[in-house]
Amino acid sequence: MNGVPSQPQCPSSSAMVSILHRLNAPFNPVNLLSNPRIRDGLKELSDGSALPRLYVKGDFVGGSEIVKDMYAAGALTKLLTDKGIAHYPV
Repeated sequence: MNGVPSQPQCPSSSAMVSILHRLNAPFNPVNLLSNPRIRDGLKELSDGSALPRLYVKGDFVGGSEIVKDMYAAGALTKLLTDKGIAHYPV
Protein backbone atom coordinates (compact mmCIF):
# COMPACT_ATOMS: atom_id res chain seq x y z
CA MET A 1 0.00 0.00 0.00
CA ASN A 2 1.00 3.60 -0.23
CA GLY A 3 1.57 4.61 3.37
CA VAL A 4 0.53 2.70 6.46
CA PRO A 5 -2.95 1.63 7.62
CA SER A 6 -3.21 4.51 10.09
CA GLN A 7 -2.14 7.01 7.40
CA PRO A 8 -2.86 5.80 3.86
CA GLN A 9 -1.22 8.06 1.30
CA CYS A 10 -3.76 7.63 -1.51
CA PRO A 11 -7.52 7.06 -1.85
CA SER A 12 -6.99 3.53 -3.17
CA SER A 13 -4.91 2.51 -0.16
CA SER A 14 -7.48 4.07 2.15
CA ALA A 15 -10.31 2.13 0.45
CA MET A 16 -8.41 -1.16 0.65
CA VAL A 17 -7.65 -0.70 4.37
CA SER A 18 -11.25 0.28 5.05
CA ILE A 19 -12.63 -2.84 3.37
CA LEU A 20 -10.21 -5.16 5.15
CA HIS A 21 -11.04 -3.52 8.49
CA ARG A 22 -14.79 -3.87 7.80
CA LEU A 23 -14.25 -7.59 7.31
CA ASN A 24 -11.94 -7.79 10.32
CA ALA A 25 -9.52 -9.55 8.00
CA PRO A 26 -5.97 -9.78 9.28
CA PHE A 27 -3.44 -8.34 6.86
CA ASN A 28 0.24 -7.49 6.67
CA PRO A 29 0.63 -4.11 4.98
CA VAL A 30 3.81 -3.17 3.14
CA ASN A 31 4.51 0.54 2.71
CA LEU A 32 5.58 0.69 -0.91
CA LEU A 33 6.51 4.36 -0.63
CA SER A 34 9.37 3.48 1.69
CA ASN A 35 10.78 0.77 -0.55
CA PRO A 36 10.80 1.44 -4.31
CA ARG A 37 12.51 -1.88 -4.97
CA ILE A 38 9.56 -3.84 -3.59
CA ARG A 39 7.12 -1.54 -5.42
CA ASP A 40 8.89 -2.12 -8.75
CA GLY A 41 9.07 -5.86 -8.15
CA LEU A 42 5.35 -6.00 -7.41
CA LYS A 43 4.52 -4.16 -10.61
CA GLU A 44 6.58 -6.67 -12.55
CA LEU A 45 5.16 -9.68 -10.69
CA SER A 46 1.51 -8.93 -11.35
CA ASP A 47 2.00 -7.18 -14.69
CA GLY A 48 0.57 -3.77 -14.00
CA SER A 49 1.03 -0.48 -12.26
CA ALA A 50 -2.06 -0.07 -10.07
CA LEU A 51 -1.29 0.03 -6.38
CA PRO A 52 -2.25 -1.08 -3.79
CA ARG A 53 -2.58 -4.78 -4.47
CA LEU A 54 -4.21 -7.50 -2.43
CA TYR A 55 -2.64 -10.92 -2.17
CA VAL A 56 -4.39 -13.65 -0.21
CA LYS A 57 -2.17 -16.50 0.91
CA GLY A 58 0.27 -15.67 -1.88
CA ASP A 59 -2.34 -15.42 -4.65
CA PHE A 60 -2.87 -12.10 -6.40
CA VAL A 61 -6.49 -10.97 -6.00
CA GLY A 62 -6.41 -7.51 -7.57
CA GLY A 63 -6.09 -3.80 -7.09
CA SER A 64 -8.42 -1.60 -5.12
CA GLU A 65 -11.12 -1.34 -7.82
CA ILE A 66 -11.35 -5.12 -8.13
CA VAL A 67 -11.34 -5.52 -4.34
CA LYS A 68 -14.10 -2.88 -4.00
CA ASP A 69 -16.22 -4.69 -6.61
CA MET A 70 -15.60 -8.07 -4.97
CA TYR A 71 -16.52 -6.66 -1.57
CA ALA A 72 -19.75 -5.12 -2.89
CA ALA A 73 -20.74 -8.41 -4.54
CA GLY A 74 -19.86 -10.54 -1.49
CA ALA A 75 -17.11 -12.31 -3.42
CA LEU A 76 -14.32 -11.03 -1.17
CA THR A 77 -16.01 -12.44 1.91
CA LYS A 78 -16.42 -15.77 0.12
CA LEU A 79 -12.78 -15.77 -0.99
CA LEU A 80 -11.56 -15.10 2.54
CA THR A 81 -13.83 -17.83 3.89
CA ASP A 82 -12.67 -20.30 1.26
CA LYS A 83 -9.04 -19.51 2.08
CA GLY A 84 -9.65 -20.05 5.80
CA ILE A 85 -9.16 -16.44 6.81
CA ALA A 86 -11.38 -15.40 9.68
CA HIS A 87 -13.67 -12.49 9.02
CA TYR A 88 -16.50 -11.11 11.05
CA PRO A 89 -18.30 -8.24 9.32
CA VAL A 90 -19.43 -5.57 11.72
